Amino acid sequence: MKLKVILLTLAVFFAGVVVYAAADPNMGTWKLNEAKSKFGPGASKNNTVVIEAAGDMIKVTVDGTDGSGNPAHNEWTGKFDGKYYAVTGNPTSDTRSYRKINSRTWALAEKKGAKVGVTGRITVSRDGKTRTVTTTTKNASGKIIHNTAVYDKQ
Repeated sequence: MKLKVILLTLAVFFAGVVVYAAADPNMGTWKLNEAKSKFGPGASKNNTVVIEAAGDMIKVTVDGTDGSGNPAHNEWTGKFDGKYYAVTGNPTSDTRSYRKINSRTWALAEKKGAKVGVTGRITVSRDGKTRTVTTTTKNASGKIIHNTAVYDKQ
């Protein structure tokens, strides 16, 4: 009997996570609309971003090109609680943080070691078809670079 209650509780919990994730307009596959985007010189471009539920967390998978045009891939799994979680495959950051501002807007930050290197905002349009990511970072010479990447939902 105890085992049945535990299994039922876990099933309800994971079903709730799936429903929550499905209701979030950020979830899904997003493809870069380069014509609507603006990048600083040498900026990396995230061509495809996939955001999906991973148990009680969220997984973000990014495929694109680095500042030199070489293929790039990174993954992050964590919660939208403002805490930093590990990033794999990103040479410019070790950890990334997402924080929900409201149902359509997230704040993001990336760190390399203890130093914050990227900050930004992610906003999904009211119709849920467009996602805009604005970031601020410094290049190798210390110059501040602003990027605006616009994505279309797939």
